[in-house]
Amino acid sequence: MSLVKSVGVIGGLTLVSRIFGFARDMLLSRLLGAGAGADAFFVAFKLPNIFRRLFAEGAFSAAYVPMFSKELHGPGGIKAAERFSANVLSVFLPILLLFTALFEIFMPGVVWLMASAYKDVPGKFELTVELTRIAFPYLLLVSLVSLLSGVLNSMSKFAAAAAAPILLNICLIGGVLFFGSTTGDSTETARALAVSVSVAGVVQFVWLLWAVRRAGLTLRLRWPRLDPKVKELGRIIVPATFGAGIYQLSQLIDTFFATRLEEGAMSFLNYADRLNQLPLGVVGIALGTAILPALSRLIAREDADGAQKLQGTAVELSMLLTLPAAVALAVAAHPIVEAIFLGGRFTAEHVTVTSGVLVALVAGLPAYVLIKVLTPGFFARGDTKTPVKTAAAALTFNVAVIFFVIERFGIIGLAGATAVSSWFNCALLYTILHRRGHFTLTGDVILRVGKQLLAALVMAAGLWWVTNTLGDAFIGGALARAGALTAVVVTGAGLYFGTLWAIGGFHHEHLAKLKRGNGA
Repeated sequence: MSLVKSVGVIGGLTLVSRIFGFARDMLLSRLLGAGAGADAFFVAFKLPNIFRRLFAEGAFSAAYVPMFSKELHGPGGIKAAERFSANVLSVFLPILLLFTALFEIFMPGVVWLMASAYKDVPGKFELTVELTRIAFPYLLLVSLVSLLSGVLNSMSKFAAAAAAPILLNICLIGGVLFFGSTTGDSTETARALAVSVSVAGVVQFVWLLWAVRRAGLTLRLRWPRLDPKVKELGRIIVPATFGAGIYQLSQLIDTFFATRLEEGAMSFLNYADRLNQLPLGVVGIALGTAILPALSRLIAREDADGAQKLQGTAVELSMLLTLPAAVALAVAAHPIVEAIFLGGRFTAEHVTVTSGVLVALVAGLPAYVLIKVLTPGFFARGDTKTPVKTAAAALTFNVAVIFFVIERFGIIGLAGATAVSSWFNCALLYTILHRRGHFTLTGDVILRVGKQLLAALVMAAGLWWVTNTLGDAFIGGALARAGALTAVVVTGAGLYFGTLWAIGGFHHEHLAKLKRGNGA
C-alpha cells in the first residue's frame, strides 16, 4: 500500500503540474503568439532544460539516488548520508558555477550553433542570446533542486519534489499575467518570461531546501574534496550522461532544424508537443516505471513465462490508453488547438500549422509509449547498452529522414520525421527482444490490440461528426470552448470503451495482473 500511496502522490501532483502547464501555454499563445519573441523565448527555455534533463534529472539522479540510499540504510545512517550529500554538493556546486559562467560568456556562440538562421531576421538572434543568458541560471538552480529531490525521494518523501514543477508553472503564469500584453512589442513579454524562469529556479531551490531540513538533514558547504565516494559517483555519471545524451542530442537537432524554418516554427512545435506529451507522460512514463521492478523480480526468479506475460500485458494496457489518445488528437487536432490556443496574438493561421504539427507528432505516439514499455525488458536484465545503441541508430535515421522531408513539408515534416524514427526505434527494440527469446507478441495480444484499433476507428468517426456539428463552439467564449472540449472527451471515451466492451478488446484481469507484478 505504501507503493500505491507514493505513486498516487507523485501522479496526482504531476497531473496538477500538467494542468498548470496547460494554463501557462494557453496564456503564452495569446500573449506571445508565434512570432520572433515566442521563438526566441522557446529556444532560451529549451537550452537549460536540455542540460537539466541530461545532467540533473538524468545522469545525476541515476547515479546519486542509489548511492545516497546505500549510505542512508548503511551502518552510518542519516549522518553518513548527510556527509555524503554535503561532499557531493561541495564538488557539484563549483562545477555548476563554472559551467554556467562559461555558457554566459560564450552564449552568442552557443546560440549560433543552435539558431544561426535567426541572424537573418533583424534583432531576433540578439534577442535570443539575451533571453538565453537571462534564463540559463535556471540550470544551476534546478541541478541543486535535483540533488535535494534525490535526498527526499530516497527517504520516501515524494510530495515536495513532485510539487516543484508546479512552482515553475506558477512563476511563469505570474510573469505573463503581471508583465504580459497582447498589444505593443511581444519581446517585453518574452523578457518577463525569461526572468520568471530564473526566479522559478530560486523558488524551487528554497522550497526543497526547506523540505530537506524538515526531513532532518542539514547540508553545509565544505571545501571541495574528491573523496572515494564522490569519485565513484563521477565514474557512474559519465556513462549515464552518454546514454541520456542520445535523446537530448535529438532535441538539439530538432531545434537546429526548426530555427531554420519559417518564423514561428519553434512555437508551433512547442504548442503541439504540449498536447502530445500529456498521454505520453501519463501512460508511457507511468507504465515504464511500474513494469521495471515487477519484471526484475520475475527475471530474478527465472520465471521467463511470467516475464513474457507481464510485458505482453503492459503492451496491451499501453495501447488500450494510447491508441484512442493518438486517434482523437489526430482527428480533432484543429478544433482542439482552436479551443485551447486561439486568441490574442495566436491567429487562425497559427492554429492551422500547429494542428498539422500535432497530427504528425501523434502519428508516433504509440511508438513513444511502446519504447517506454519495451526498454525495461533490457534494463531488468542488466543490459543498459542496447537501448542506447538503438536510440543512436534511430537518431541517425531521424536526421536522414529530416533531410529528405524538411524542404518540402517544413515544420510538419520535422515532426513527422520524429514520429517515423520513433517507430524505427520501437521496431529495433522489439526485434532484439524477440531474437533473444525475451519477448514475443502472442496471437492473443495482437488480436486484442487489433480490436482496440477497431474501437479507436469507430471513435474517430464519432469525433469527426461531433467536431463538425459543434463547429464555432470551439472558437466561442470560455464556457463554449470548455463545453465543446468536454463533448469531445465524453463522446470519444464513450464510443471507444463502449465499442471495446462490446467486441472484447481487453480483459480487466490483465490490469490486476500488472498490479500484482506477475504474469500468472
